[in-house]
Amino acid sequence: MFAAYAARIDRDQPLTGLELGDRPAPEPRPGWSTVNVKAASLNHHDLWSLRGVGLDEDKLPMILGCDAAGTDEDGNDVVLHSVVGQSGHGVGPNERRSILTEKYQGTFAEQVAVPTWNVLPKPKELSFAEAACLPTAWLTAYRMLFTNAGVRPGDSVLVQGAGGGVATAAIVLGKAAGLKVFATSRDETKRRRALELGALEAVPSGARLPQRVDAVIETVGAATWSHSIKSLRPGGTLVISGATSGDRPSHAELTRVYFLELKIVGSTMGSKDELEDLLSFCATAGVRPVIDEELPLDRAREGFERLEAGGQFGKIVLTL
Repeated sequence: MFAAYAARIDRDQPLTGLELGDRPAPEPRPGWSTVNVKAASLNHHDLWSLRGVGLDEDKLPMILGCDAAGTDEDGNDVVLHSVVGQSGHGVGPNERRSILTEKYQGTFAEQVAVPTWNVLPKPKELSFAEAACLPTAWLTAYRMLFTNAGVRPGDSVLVQGAGGGVATAAIVLGKAAGLKVFATSRDETKRRRALELGALEAVPSGARLPQRVDAVIETVGAATWSHSIKSLRPGGTLVISGATSGDRPSHAELTRVYFLELKIVGSTMGSKDELEDLLSFCATAGVRPVIDEELPLDRAREGFERLEAGGQFGKIVLTL
């Protein structure tokens, strides 16, 4: 079957290890289902995999891709939860959880195999491309906002780095949930797009906000860390799920953290139950993922190049 996969690890030039071509189709195994992929979306996790983060050399070649929507063996339209081992279903009782492409082959292929427990019905209101955006970036944003930040309608939230998959998801979900959403970006066009998605105000990275916020959604890391801390009200919460600009800020702002009793919460992906809630929320509330571009799988390299350059606004989707 045709697939986009990591053939080599290169920490400095990750795309040199990306190859497109034939790979073995999944073999049947007890407790697992084979899904015919209709759409799959890119995440920064895929670039990190090509750099060897979370992916060891002895696992190569590895089909990339965490997210997918498609049809199961019975022809049902489905969405995949990409965290394997979280429940014990389909794996050994002591197996640690992993994301597709770390231990098991991913979704950038004609077919993918996952534990049957990881297969959820796709709401009819969502297209395959829209549904394929949800299991990683949108699920991460959902958990950051509603589980770990614990915000409620009327609360205020700052989303750093408008344009990325998690950031755009947080803006849209926050608006739909009745939050006052502020956003930042270095790019004027992305700030304008953030306003169109429902942000109350969008400012240049590092600029002072009109008010301090209840929570900050942080995925950028070192470059925005100090601004995120300074933007919180006393007792506010910073939720972090990534560090695309690095994980070592020059100013940790520790004095402000303890003096204002701020909370810093790490957040990774989300549960199957949260994905079910997110799918239902999108279907019933009319919320739709922001798609930057759809490309056929054989043009996957173009999608990776756009993601690496940081020019996208929303999700890049590969279709079959």
